[in-house]
Amino acid sequence: MSYRKTLKLICGFAGGSAVVVLAAAASDSRGYFGERRGEAAGRWSRFTVLQAAQPAWTPASHTPAPTGHSWDFNWDKRDPSALSNGKKKETATEDPSSEQDNGKPKATRNILLIRHSQYNLSGNSDKERILTPLGREQAELTGQRLAALGLKYDILIHSSMARATETANIISKHLPGPGVELLSCDLLREGAPIEPVPPVTHWKPDAVQYHEDGARIEAAFRRYIHRADPKQKEDSFEIIVCHANVIRYFVCRALQFPPEGWLRMGLNNGSITWLTIRPSGRVALRTLGDSGFMPPDKLTRT
Repeated sequence: MSYRKTLKLICGFAGGSAVVVLAAAASDSRGYFGERRGEAAGRWSRFTVLQAAQPAWTPASHTPAPTGHSWDFNWDKRDPSALSNGKKKETATEDPSSEQDNGKPKATRNILLIRHSQYNLSGNSDKERILTPLGREQAELTGQRLAALGLKYDILIHSSMARATETANIISKHLPGPGVELLSCDLLREGAPIEPVPPVTHWKPDAVQYHEDGARIEAAFRRYIHRADPKQKEDSFEIIVCHANVIRYFVCRALQFPPEGWLRMGLNNGSITWLTIRPSGRVALRTLGDSGFMPPDKLTRT
């Protein structure tokens, strides 16, 4: 086999197989396999090497198998078509299509989930677990980043824990336009949402904590993560400052991923996670734990 023909054959192979084929062809052309050039045995040995280097390809062997779980468009129990089912018409002249259009969401909700900044881990109580000097600097950088996005923010909701409250207060000073309303919520406090899979050895809350925290964090998800109300006319941009466990659980639930996989993700302090919820109920994750706006020496994950 000539060098040119061998090269053409190699070009038909993909990735790492091409490297193996090239090495085999080059070695064989120099007699490294023990055959004389031009002999039939040599030609067959080359053909065997080329076959071994490239496994048989079929569409079935390279196509990911679907899990079988379809997207639940009524995941937030606010799908207009589901809400209208079973409702009795009040008058004979009422137009069902008009009623459904009036009750259909039209706006998109953008929810920016911010993890609190670095805080004092040695504090004995929540009041003592305030931001460190670096943490306050991180909050300033996050606020500057949110301002640079040029968005009109509608509200800033934060966990009632000290580190989240302080982070939210610093961020709020950077937000453009008239004062954005700040709202504190106990449901957003840090906790253990659900036992993670796979399990970890360095953190093992007891069953009672999972039972209590899980119900509270799920309640927070249902309160804040859903499609827009039909009365909302314009797209909204809402900021929620809370905690890593809460954010990771929210992301899994919103994307309809197994919620027990929340601990497989990591979030830096002051990072931004952006969820978009369309009127149809579709959810998109625009960013997860974005902290690229911070210098490398300012990044922490405490």
